[in-house]
Amino acid sequence: MPNWLVVILFAIGAVAFFGVALSLTLIFKGHHIESEISTNPNMKKLGIKCAVQETREDMAAESCDDDSVCTGNCAGCDIDHSAAK
Repeated sequence: MPNWLVVILFAIGAVAFFGVALSLTLIFKGHHIESEISTNPNMKKLGIKCAVQETREDMAAESCDDDSVCTGNCAGCDIDHSAAK
């Protein structure tokens, strides 16, 4: 058997193996792994936040003058913070 054929077959086998390995949680538990920080209940319980959320909270504390407009994630403020002034 030529070497290039062995390499191609090995690559196909490796991709198939990892595809099955990644779907084991879905197969046995019936749901995908919740790896997103904002949707994982265990990370929320521990108080872990994503970097974007922490940055927005820090920016809201420093940049927004009106607490009624900014609610912690600074979604009420635009880039120029004109809504808060």
